[in-house]
Amino acid sequence: MLRTMVSVATLAVLALAASAGHAADVKIGINVGIPAPTVVVAPPVVVAPPPLVLAPPPLVIVAGTPVQHVPSASFNLFVYNGRYYSHHNGGWFVAAGPRAPWAAIAIERVPKPVLGVPVKHYKIPPGHARKARPHDGGFCPPGQAKKGRC
Repeated sequence: MLRTMVSVATLAVLALAASAGHAADVKIGINVGIPAPTVVVAPPVVVAPPPLVLAPPPLVIVAGTPVQHVPSASFNLFVYNGRYYSHHNGGWFVAAGPRAPWAAIAIERVPKPVLGVPVKHYKIPPGHARKARPHDGGFCPPGQAKKGRC
């Protein structure tokens, strides 16, 4: 019986020694069943240009500026140095003349005289043309701010 107990103990020690060599191969992991968030790719925002100007419209000079505007147009339309400018749907556009296609341009490329046109000459006043008033936190059109009125 003693011999059997020694044999069992020896086998147990050998089994432990053999399993210790494989302990480095043991990997423990936890998997939580939360699905990955879905990725939504928004389509690019396309700003539609203003309507095509088919014929030279009647122009009116904006007082105190070299810019002309078209009061009869249904959208913002200005003429400066023979080029047509429009602030339409939140973006600036330029055309070489009547019947010419509109091209989107960055606000930095719009001539300063066009940006300085008082808001009262806009059909739809642009949001970028507002400047914060220091005294009340409101907004001031660029033409009025230039004159120091707000």
